[in-house]
Amino acid sequence: MRRKSILALFACLGLSSLPALAGPTEDLARTCNGCHGLNGVSVGPSMPSIAGLSETYLKNVLLQWKSGERYSATMGRHVKGYSDEELSALAAYYAKLPWVPVVQKTDAKTLAKGKEATERCETCHGATGSEPDDEETPKLHGQWAQYMELEILKYRTESIKMPHKKMRTNSKKLDEADVSAVAKFYGAQKK
Repeated sequence: MRRKSILALFACLGLSSLPALAGPTEDLARTCNGCHGLNGVSVGPSMPSIAGLSETYLKNVLLQWKSGERYSATMGRHVKGYSDEELSALAAYYAKLPWVPVVQKTDAKTLAKGKEATERCETCHGATGSEPDDEETPKLHGQWAQYMELEILKYRTESIKMPHKKMRTNSKKLDEADVSAVAKFYGAQKK
């Protein structure tokens, strides 16, 4: 009804070019912009970019936060007010947007150390984090290194609810000194 009223107002004013009016999913997605950036491309090191991640991965993570199966300091509270259908629509919306790597610079020594420590990561995420082996695995190349380091640390901490068992096992096999290097390695990858 509101959309019809807006269209009628523009018609009465004789405006021939109408602004694009967002649909319900786009309106819902605007609530994500403050943390995840415009169109899901984050501008801050502790918040992940979400545009271009697979629909399956995004939907699973959103539902895990909603159910309490997965720990988050804030996302669990945010998603509790959404229906499962709205969360599915958000996942589909962000999955259709392009993945935009935010390539971060790091020194050659850290890159080499990170590459050396990623052997277990490659089986699921690919050599540079750009080729996940399935739709449930996120891309890592060009993701914020600080965010990835925090996620690895959550998986290494048994008392924090993180549902992916293989990720928990592999993150614990990393030497503590390699966690940051692995995150910086993936954050520095363009492809």
